[in-house]
Amino acid sequence: MFKLAHISDVHLGPLPKLTFRELASKRITGFVNWHRNRRKHLFTNTLEMLLDDIEARQPDHLAITGDLVNLATGIEIRAAADWLEEVGPPETTSVVPGNHDAYVWGAHDKAMNAWYDYVRGDNQPPTWDSERKIFPYLRVRGPVALVGCSTSIATPPFSASGYFGRRQARETVNMLRAAGEAGLFRVVMIHHPPIRGATPAHKRMIGIRRFAAAISTGGAELVLHGHTHLNTVNWLRGQTGNVPVVGIASASQGPGGKKPRAAYNLFHISGSPSAWRLVCERHALTADGHSVGLENVTTFSE
Repeated sequence: MFKLAHISDVHLGPLPKLTFRELASKRITGFVNWHRNRRKHLFTNTLEMLLDDIEARQPDHLAITGDLVNLATGIEIRAAADWLEEVGPPETTSVVPGNHDAYVWGAHDKAMNAWYDYVRGDNQPPTWDSERKIFPYLRVRGPVALVGCSTSIATPPFSASGYFGRRQARETVNMLRAAGEAGLFRVVMIHHPPIRGATPAHKRMIGIRRFAAAISTGGAELVLHGHTHLNTVNWLRGQTGNVPVVGIASASQGPGGKKPRAAYNLFHISGSPSAWRLVCERHALTADGHSVGLENVTTFSE
């Protein structure tokens, strides 16, 4: 059995001190939003409790689907790189970026450079090259193929949309087909939910139809996403049946907010290509905020 843990929307805090130059951009809206809303409910100790609980359950791999930072300043990006090293080595931790990781123009490349070992595929060069496309990437861990996709782009103020383009769709199909032919359980990681109506228009994923076509053409067993800060299950059509599309609450969300308390999913993957078995345990912060407990168990296939 292979155990895959999933967290998202880490939003590492607190915010660093920003210069006037840094605030003279879209960051000013995020700065105000943080101090009015997010800082009241996003707590570092919540994330630490979640990670301690994950570690105690000894998963084989950890998937992180974006928004490691808030405003994508250089200090935040470097702090996230240090945090990743504490969480685990690249061999057992895979990351895809979110919209906050590309908050302003140029931030995405800086983040991918700093986090490169966690966002590169098994066959990609060991050194960062800004001219080379990283996504999608393919990582094989035991019976599981992890396909990392990116919807992370810089957007104007008051927008948090993502983009999944034609080139990435074609390469995703090729990776999924190859992984399927190799008899692997295929997990696609993406930040924005690839589901119509899952978010308001200004937070939507552009290319939802394209992504759905990639899944139906290439085949997959599971899609993981974040962005909404909600615990959700949706479905996309695959080659042999419906594919679960699973979202998770923010890993830093404390009690008392409008969104669900911090949670992670632990997937138990077993079986074979003709008879995969997938069971999901959702572990969440308790109402008092003092511990993490089992909240839900879902069997997707058996």
